[in-house]
Amino acid sequence: MNRFLLSLVGLCLSITLFAAKPYKYTVDLTKVVDDKVYVELSTPKIRENEVKFYMPKIVPGTYAIADYGRMVSDLKAFDKRDNPIAVERLDDNTWLIKDARKLRKLSYWVEDTYDTEKEGPEIFQPAGTNIEDDKNFVINTSGFFGYFDGMKKEEFEINVVRKNGFYGATGLKASNNPPMLGKLDIEVSTPNVGVDQFVVNDYDRLIDSPLMYSKADTAIIKVANTDVLVASYSPNKKITAKEIASSIEEVLAAQNEFLGGKLPVDKYAFIFYFTDEPILSYGALEHSYSSFYYMPESTIEQMNQQLRDFAAHEFFHIVTPLNIHSEEIGSFDFNAPKMSRHLWMYEGMTEYFAGSVQVKYGLVTPEEYLGMLTEKLVIAKQFKDELPFTELSLGALDEYADQYYNVYQKGALIGMALDIKLRELSNGAYGVQNMMADLSEEYGIDKSFKDDELFAEIVALTYPEIGEFLNTYVAGSTPIPYKEIFEKVGVEMTNNGTQKQWSMGFGQTNISVVQHNGEQRLAIANDGSLNSLGQALGLKNGDIVLKMNGIAMPPLGPEIQAFLSEQAQMLPELETFTYTVLREVDGEKQEVKLSAPNKQVDVPTPVGLRFMENPTEAQLKLRKYWLEPAN
Repeated sequence: MNRFLLSLVGLCLSITLFAAKPYKYTVDLTKVVDDKVYVELSTPKIRENEVKFYMPKIVPGTYAIADYGRMVSDLKAFDKRDNPIAVERLDDNTWLIKDARKLRKLSYWVEDTYDTEKEGPEIFQPAGTNIEDDKNFVINTSGFFGYFDGMKKEEFEINVVRKNGFYGATGLKASNNPPMLGKLDIEVSTPNVGVDQFVVNDYDRLIDSPLMYSKADTAIIKVANTDVLVASYSPNKKITAKEIASSIEEVLAAQNEFLGGKLPVDKYAFIFYFTDEPILSYGALEHSYSSFYYMPESTIEQMNQQLRDFAAHEFFHIVTPLNIHSEEIGSFDFNAPKMSRHLWMYEGMTEYFAGSVQVKYGLVTPEEYLGMLTEKLVIAKQFKDELPFTELSLGALDEYADQYYNVYQKGALIGMALDIKLRELSNGAYGVQNMMADLSEEYGIDKSFKDDELFAEIVALTYPEIGEFLNTYVAGSTPIPYKEIFEKVGVEMTNNGTQKQWSMGFGQTNISVVQHNGEQRLAIANDGSLNSLGQALGLKNGDIVLKMNGIAMPPLGPEIQAFLSEQAQMLPELETFTYTVLREVDGEKQEVKLSAPNKQVDVPTPVGLRFMENPTEAQLKLRKYWLEPAN
């Protein structure tokens, strides 16, 4: 056993002297070996002869198998004298421990998911883990800490050993009495070390609480009764926490008003990890007291609106599932999960609120909001409209995994239709905001509803007609009559329309691939069908794109998608759009710079939404209740 392991053995044996019942974990971030960190657990008292130790197979919010146990290696068990106890690995996520009554300690190594070469399901990055010595540690707790069979409700104490100057961003509150370095037996040769201690009531709360350790880059926003932490890791310092906080502060203020001026949490954390590696996908994951974001590293100007949209959605999850959740969510089975029927509410209603708050409080115009709804209608058409949404929810892990993305499209449209229906029935006095507030009051953090009784609970709070709506359009296979619903608020829906979108001047039909200097490059084709921006720029057939907005375009390969994604994020902030192209001029290839004022273009869509020219007084009245805040 090397000196490092001896030190950690002493560390955890020392903790054991002060512990009995709770789980007591220690993870040392100051020593990384082969891109892994060492974890030790001073175990709670086990009363069975044998016990299973689990790492999670899945976590709430991802709706996909992860198999976090794949990242764990060399798991060992010990009695109180540090003698080994037999352990048998049953599968990726399960270990059987013999002579469990004698068990006092577990130890194992954890590898991160961001750059792993291990086989298995790809883990959604906001639910993943990262180990970059002296730079960054993403501790989604599902990837580091496990639990014993039948013992999820015990208290968990987490001790994180980190270098001074490293800050742990989390929605958790650190213990007022963190362990002393002497008690933890840290070597004198490493004086620049600190220890953070976090204590949670049970495993569900632990897994709901990501942490990120890096050099501190934080900002605090005060929103009503809540301290909102913004923490950022940007490897090349392209963006800061203060810039993000400034960007999202207006959205959070609007959400506070939307939720009635008092929030259900007193601390919340936005945790941002930005990568400078080429990536094909990115996103965010909600938690009750925080949200974690994995995004390509860009400037605040390039991602301003996207940050606001992300923040608006994830922050609303403090309503559901924090305060409104079924038994399947309230006591989640991490290794044999049972799905809830109500993704239309957990994700769909949250997505609806994220857009609704922006139009109600003037962050987007009503016309822009119709564009947002149009986009959801268009995307929803790509999925199975006759599939009952409750069945989609139950089968989101397997049978209907390919339909899951529709929860952010049709799920939000269900919220919209329900809102308009409620406003109509109540003469404007009651909408989905009120309904969700009443459900929060009925249930709350510690009380779960029965999955098959939610509709009845909603009817008891509202109207019999709402029960008919839910059973017909959410639990039933009947498509939502959008045209009829939009007419109630003076919005005309057409089978064909246009939508204003930011553009790069061309579409897929206007590009070809050519060889240039031994590399595959994008070139312009079919210039006669370019959109209005492409025409204004003067793009021509055969133009080889070298630069877009002053940034060199990479050849076709792994980096091209990340480049185009970054450019797309920049579009709303650009005043002038520019290209540098290689063009044949008088028989010679020359670099030509093209520019035009940046603008949105009309894109044909299968459906269109527009405000009626001559709405009735009743339509205008209901529209006001729908799109404007209550007095």
